[in-house]
Amino acid sequence: MNQFATYPSLKNEAVIVTGGASGIGASIVEHFAEQGARVGFVDLDEAAGRALATKTGAAFIACDLRNIVALRIAIARFERDNGPTLALVNNAARDDRHTIEEVTPEYWDDRMATNLRHQFFAAQAVLPAMRKRKRGSLINMGSISWMLALGGMPAYVTSKSAIQGLTRGLARDVGSDGIRANCLVPGWIMTERQVKLWLTPESEGDLMAKQCLKEKLFPPDVARMTLWLAADDSRMVTAQSFVVDGGWA
Repeated sequence: MNQFATYPSLKNEAVIVTGGASGIGASIVEHFAEQGARVGFVDLDEAAGRALATKTGAAFIACDLRNIVALRIAIARFERDNGPTLALVNNAARDDRHTIEEVTPEYWDDRMATNLRHQFFAAQAVLPAMRKRKRGSLINMGSISWMLALGGMPAYVTSKSAIQGLTRGLARDVGSDGIRANCLVPGWIMTERQVKLWLTPESEGDLMAKQCLKEKLFPPDVARMTLWLAADDSRMVTAQSFVVDGGWA
């Protein structure tokens, strides 16, 4: 039996998820679909996107989020077919490791485009419809990495720390229209990518020593917080950051 909440305010509402084909994003797509929302998601991975769309009934649009014109077209297409967006989940990002020495101006700009820039322009694209309804939720995915002063990925932690500032600024600008903006900050979430690339017995032991809750976190743990932030249950919550990390930070 499902022990988790159902949110009537999400049923039949349009929700857009970026980077929704795998990992945390795929779990978010699945959870919104289970709530009866009309879910659309964009991703660069066409094979995984089509498979998830078949599984969930969500609408998939292949899109490179670094291409803002393509992103705007994808959002407009989804809203044309499904109505105004209730919630935008800006999830897409890549946490590739890199040293200070190997970063070039071109790599830096690409990381900002991959991890930060599209969040603003996706929000900009859905805001007209939200303003007409005087209702909406912008959910921007941050990262615990910069809070922990993690090294080995300076461009990533810079882009992710900027999301908190972006979120608070957006919250102030759109609050008078009844629109909320919040930042969701995951800890170390055990996606297939994370487990394959970085999880070792040693790193897991170190994580368990530092977390208050002695369990690994998985994508549904983040997805369920996303549902709450999108639903009317959090209607007076904005300009906040919500850390889902088992008490690590």
